[in-house]
Amino acid sequence: MTRTIQQLFDLKGKTALVTGGSRGLGLQLAHALGEAGARIMINSRKAQDLEQATAELQAAGIDARWIAADCSKEEDTRRLADETLERLGKIDILVNNAGASWGAPAEDHPVAAWDKVMNLNIRGYFILSQQVARACMIPNKRGRIINIASIAGLNGNPPEMRTLAYNTSKSAVIGFTHTLAAEWGKYNINVNAICPGFFMTKMAAGLIHSFGEDKMAAKAPLGRLGDEDDLKGLAVLYASAAGKHITGQWLAVDGGVSVVLGAA
Repeated sequence: MTRTIQQLFDLKGKTALVTGGSRGLGLQLAHALGEAGARIMINSRKAQDLEQATAELQAAGIDARWIAADCSKEEDTRRLADETLERLGKIDILVNNAGASWGAPAEDHPVAAWDKVMNLNIRGYFILSQQVARACMIPNKRGRIINIASIAGLNGNPPEMRTLAYNTSKSAVIGFTHTLAAEWGKYNINVNAICPGFFMTKMAAGLIHSFGEDKMAAKAPLGRLGDEDDLKGLAVLYASAAGKHITGQWLAVDGGVSVVLGAA
């Protein structure tokens, strides 16, 4: 039977785990899924940040809770999956968002910093996705995985940006998304990616201020940076029945920057 658009986007009865969900893009994504009706588990490393974010979500009428864990560490990542399943009973939607960056010229980039970025930005995505799929999504023959990549994974940067490890990790996230979608389609698991452009988050703020917010906005055809609403629609599309026939895809949410750079 054909469903209405309201029914297709409704997430009531669904549960979602959002890593890096205590601030920035992760908190925006948690709001989106919660506003559509899902129960939410957010994660980051710091309990105080998680408490504040959970209070914000609950004040908006969202059923939200938190678990502190470091997704760059395998033991913590597996504990996060197991504890979320214990407390929520299932995970219908996994949002892999926790991430880190490091600025340095490629020739001077510390190996330890490279490992830090890779461990969180791609290795952590793999471990958590595998754990959640094995324990819940594959046995239930359903699930949605949303990987947060970046337009930095689509192109090289201007040389002054110097974020080799970050860009490389986000390129890997896109390849990870394609391959996982191909393998897990038989389990009715949809795997997609979002490639944000520049948003005024804590991680990006230093870079944006150093280049100038107005100058960076001017590079986008829409003449603006991303705001607190701009990822919500795509996240709910990927997570809901409205996106049931979409898998293995990425979409840039960047005001058109990737069009100018020739990646789209």
